[in-house]
Amino acid sequence: MLKFLIKRIISLIPVVIFISIMLFVVMRSMPGDPVRYMLPPGSVQDPEIYQSLYDAMRKELGLDRNIVIQYFIWVSKMVTGDFGYSTLYQASVNDIIGEPLKNSILINVFSITLAFLISIPVGIKSAVKKDSLHDRGWQIFSLVGISMPTFFIGLSLIFVFALTLGWLPSGGMPYQNPGSPEYIAQFLRHLILPVTTLTLGALAGTIRYVRGAMLDALSKDYIRTARSKGLREKVVIYSHAFRNALIPVVTILGFSIVGLFGGSAITEQIFVWNGIGTVLIRALNVKDYNLVLVMNMFYAVLALGSNILMDVGYAIVDPRVKLD
Repeated sequence: MLKFLIKRIISLIPVVIFISIMLFVVMRSMPGDPVRYMLPPGSVQDPEIYQSLYDAMRKELGLDRNIVIQYFIWVSKMVTGDFGYSTLYQASVNDIIGEPLKNSILINVFSITLAFLISIPVGIKSAVKKDSLHDRGWQIFSLVGISMPTFFIGLSLIFVFALTLGWLPSGGMPYQNPGSPEYIAQFLRHLILPVTTLTLGALAGTIRYVRGAMLDALSKDYIRTARSKGLREKVVIYSHAFRNALIPVVTILGFSIVGLFGGSAITEQIFVWNGIGTVLIRALNVKDYNLVLVMNMFYAVLALGSNILMDVGYAIVDPRVKLD
C-alpha cells in the first residue's frame, strides 16, 4: 500500500506542474489590473504621485517582471508554504484562507457523510424491492432532486424554514463569543440549511447510482447460485451483492468529493457562509492573482487526491484489484 501511494504521488508531480502552468498563464492573461483595485484612479490627485505609487506597488507585487520569472517566483514561494499576498484583503493569503477552508470542509464533510449514509440503504432497498411503492417514491424524489439546481433548493429551504416557519436563520455565521456553548449552538443552527442543501443535491443522483449498481449485481449468476444454496437473503444481499455493487459506488464517492467542494461555492453565496467558494468568487471579481491561484490549485489537488482514494477504495472492496 505504501509503495503504491508513493508511486502514485510521484507520478502526479508532472500533472500538478502542468496544471499550475496552465492556471498561472490563464490567470495572468485575464483582463484587469489588481493594482488598480488597490489604488483606484482618482484616489491620488497628482497624476505623477499616483503613477509612482502605482509603479512601486506593481514592483512590490512582482508584476513588473515577465511572466516566466513571475511563475518561478510564485512556485518557489508555494513550495515553502508562502501563498503570497492578497490584493483583495491586503493581507497574506495564508491568513485569509484558514478560516474559510475550515468552514467549507465542515459543511462538505457533513453533507457527503449524510448523503452516503442515507443513499446506500435507500438504494439497496429500492433495488431489492424493485417497482414497489418504496422504489417508485424514491425514484420520483431522485428525478425531482436531479432536476432542481442547487440554488433553487437553497432558496426553497430559506423560504420554508427561515422566512415562513422561522425555525432557522436564513444565512450568515455567528461571530460573538467563539468557543462558548451559545456560539456552538448558534453555529450548528446556521449549519443546518447549507448542509441540507448540499446533502439533497448529492442525494438524488447517489440513490439512483446505488440502486443501479445493486440491480446489476443482483442479476449476476453468482447471486442465483448463492440463493440456490439456501443462503439467507440478508447474506446474499449484503455479503455478496452489496460488496460487488460497492465498486461503482467508490467511483461516485470520489467524484462527489470534488463536485461538492466545487458546487458549495453557490451554496455558500446563498447562505452568506464564509467558505472558500465565497472567497474565490470575491477574488475572481477583482482579479486577486494569488488568492485565485491558491484556490484553484486546492481544487486541482483535491481532484487528484480523490483519484488516489478511488484506487485504494477499489482495492478494499474488490479483492481482484491489487495495489502493485
